[in-house]
Amino acid sequence: MVGAAPAPLNAPAGRESGMAVYTEVSDEQLAAFVAEYAIGSVITCKGIAEGVENSNFLLATDRGTFILTLYERRVRAADLPFFIALMEHLAAGRVPCPTPVRARDGEALRTLAGRPAAIVTFLRGLWPRRPTAQHCAAVGETLASLHLAGMSFPGSRPNDLSVRGWRPLLDACIGHGDTVAPDLAEELTDELATLEATWPDDLPAGVIHADLFPDNVFFEGERLTGVIDFYFACRDFLAYDIAICLNAWCFEPDGSFNVTKARRMLLAYRNRRPLTAAEVAALPLLARGAAMRFLATRLYDWLHTPRNALVSLKNPAEYLHRLRFHRRIQGPAGYGLDGA
Repeated sequence: MVGAAPAPLNAPAGRESGMAVYTEVSDEQLAAFVAEYAIGSVITCKGIAEGVENSNFLLATDRGTFILTLYERRVRAADLPFFIALMEHLAAGRVPCPTPVRARDGEALRTLAGRPAAIVTFLRGLWPRRPTAQHCAAVGETLASLHLAGMSFPGSRPNDLSVRGWRPLLDACIGHGDTVAPDLAEELTDELATLEATWPDDLPAGVIHADLFPDNVFFEGERLTGVIDFYFACRDFLAYDIAICLNAWCFEPDGSFNVTKARRMLLAYRNRRPLTAAEVAALPLLARGAAMRFLATRLYDWLHTPRNALVSLKNPAEYLHRLRFHRRIQGPAGYGLDGA
């Protein structure tokens, strides 16, 4: 993503085929916007093809390289101050994440082309297409650092996509779920009832990333250089964030679970932030819940997004497979971790 060569400024952003850019910005709008910052004059600006929530641009000035983001309608404007303040807080706590750039008036959040917009610092590296066990260990260590740094963050935002948010999504899909897999509606109805009845309520909680997939983590080789995309960040169980990472990082392309990657991730996390016995015991249930969360949102998008939309839909069947795997796990040993 970050290695792409910038296009000339006079190629209007968002007009390239396949770009995940929803709002076009004219040269004049861009120049006036950047002039509000002490970051120099625009040299080039190129829409970034990856990402589906916002319009992102690689912005080069005569003083450096930055990322410009226009926040689209799927991101609530009321949540943006939380996300901006969180990134500033984590960056100050030495978590490798983008730092919002404040304009000359001291504001980090402004308006461009009718959308809320912000500029953040550029992070070097590429996201790993085929994560290794070493990548997973680095993610575990960095996730623990993020959780520890977030303990002192005063802001709060509930997790709208935790257990209480899954039923409305599934209710909107149940009538068509069997078009994705046989008897899917009945299976997910039973699974959700189990999760709602057994979901824990007393695990250590704090700020979580909630979307730490490989395309949100940059590496140079096997050295982690940055964590991006905090636009699902919220307060929830810290171990739930770990469970999301188990789903996102530890399954191979053929669908098999790589217990070595899971063990390396969990041990690296635990070396930075010790897990409680209750957190370790809850991992299989939390991993089922994390699989349900991404299955539900993918299923909703799969069934409700017009097929001519300029969005690459993700097949929900991938997370159905992962949900069934976690359902068979009896304890933390299934993830390569003892209960100590």
